[in-house]
Amino acid sequence: MSDAVAPRSALRFLPLALFALLALVFLVRLFAGDASRIPSALIGKPAPAFDLPALQGLAGVPGLATQDLRKGHVSLVNVFASWCGPCRQEHAVLMAISANEALKAKGVELYGLSYKDETANALNFLEEGGNPFARVGVDPAGRTAIDFGVYGVPETFVIKGDGTIAYKFVGPLTPSAVATTLIPEIEKAMASAAAAR
Repeated sequence: MSDAVAPRSALRFLPLALFALLALVFLVRLFAGDASRIPSALIGKPAPAFDLPALQGLAGVPGLATQDLRKGHVSLVNVFASWCGPCRQEHAVLMAISANEALKAKGVELYGLSYKDETANALNFLEEGGNPFARVGVDPAGRTAIDFGVYGVPETFVIKGDGTIAYKFVGPLTPSAVATTLIPEIEKAMASAAAAR
């Protein structure tokens, strides 16, 4: 009788063992690879339709809408939030991008999309670290970010002058990522626009 009970006793632990194995697989996949390489289904497609209001209190900085991405120059759209630690880490890099004379000469504009943030907190964030954005759209419910396929903040999109999404960078930008990834993607977006003319 004890021989029949032993196999049934071992079967009780089968669900736990399967759960532990599944958790291990998810953990390995979570930390495998480069998060900035997550593909986007929107690459090569027009940016979604949106019209976001300006951040109240940020004087002289208008809101952001789809038509702002279709003015013939490459745009960078950075999705950020004051509550996001990595956004704070990358902020100095965004300030450097906005001050980059070579990018300015090429007509590149840097825009911000304030994601699920309180107005006062977003305003304080940009007042403390400086505002790198020519436009800031407020997306309190995160609807526009969802339409862009945002996984989390920060994310930065390179958008061609016709409003087509050319590239998506997931995670905080670093000086190295700007030099080795973002600038080449901006140049590719500019080259493809020139070739299409």
